[in-house]
Amino acid sequence: MKEVIRGAVETLRDGRPCVLATVVRTKGSTPQKAGAMLLVRDDGSGMGTLGGGCVEGDIWFAAKEMLRQESGPEFKDYYLNEDIAARDGLVCGGTMYFYLEPLRRLDDFLPLGDEILEAYDGGEPVSLATVVNSPRHPERLGAKLLLRADGTVSGTLGAEALDESALETARRIADIGNTESISTDDGTEIFVEGFTTPPTLVMVGGGHVGKATADLAHLLGYRVYLVDDRPEFANEARFPYAEQVVVTPYDQWSDHLSINVNSFLVVATRGHRFDDMALESALKTRARYIGLLGSRRKTLMIYRRLMEQGVAKERIREVYAPVGLNIGALTPEELAVSIMSEIIMVRRGGDGGQMQMGDWYLDRAASIVERAVEV
Repeated sequence: MKEVIRGAVETLRDGRPCVLATVVRTKGSTPQKAGAMLLVRDDGSGMGTLGGGCVEGDIWFAAKEMLRQESGPEFKDYYLNEDIAARDGLVCGGTMYFYLEPLRRLDDFLPLGDEILEAYDGGEPVSLATVVNSPRHPERLGAKLLLRADGTVSGTLGAEALDESALETARRIADIGNTESISTDDGTEIFVEGFTTPPTLVMVGGGHVGKATADLAHLLGYRVYLVDDRPEFANEARFPYAEQVVVTPYDQWSDHLSINVNSFLVVATRGHRFDDMALESALKTRARYIGLLGSRRKTLMIYRRLMEQGVAKERIREVYAPVGLNIGALTPEELAVSIMSEIIMVRRGGDGGQMQMGDWYLDRAASIVERAVEV
């Protein structure tokens, strides 16, 4: 959503109003999840997406009307029934909740927007909490609270209890860039967004699997760092998209990079001895995910040596090894899909299971068809 935030900041600096529409919560099957954004400018242009189709069209129209009528922010819900799904090719049965906020003056979004962009560009993470629905206290709608990494806070949500609840959530999600919704007993809903650098893949090992995994991670929008002790496997020509290519012994590689908690590390060197050293170095970092490529036998040998060196069993338990989801992968490209699938699962909170529907759904569809034929 970085480009949408940047678009809002630039539009306001140009002296033009706009509306920032955000998906703040979803239920069931929906084309987009919480955090998706759409920017609508006063000339009808925009950027970002809420999932397309009539959902996005209706929100776009509401945003333009908001600018035309000079009205305030709104909380809207949108149920995707079967008719809508059939017309737009969307999945049915879900509900999307949106917060539409008109931005007309620089101080409507600045300096918040600048601080968010700085976090995206490598600065300290920040979290922004916004009251997106407040039926009993409409004066609180749109109230904001910004939490910085150093613990300083700007703004208030209008009540001490709301601030405390939002700050607790904000501290938890800032480093990983997640979103959460908080609902109170009086119907107030707070949307909390964490903003940090894009997810980062640190690929330790530039061989065939490392190359395929790094290529796929780059395609998926991850920043990529590449580590290898061989210049012929770690160079800009081989990894032109890499933020940094590090040529160094595997036992020292983590000394050369600054790893935050939105980083995902994969160790896939050319042998057991190098994997051993590379993993030990990886365990010194703050990475959210550490994966080790290789067989169970090799993994157990490495684990045993690490524990002999004094590495805690609880820390070793956090390693994903053998790395990847069990999809029967064999080729480097297939292994890359397996590895990145597991990383996405960890990042997004999935369970790695199949999405195929059970027989009940097929039987239900068949019964509806049968009843229609009888009529």
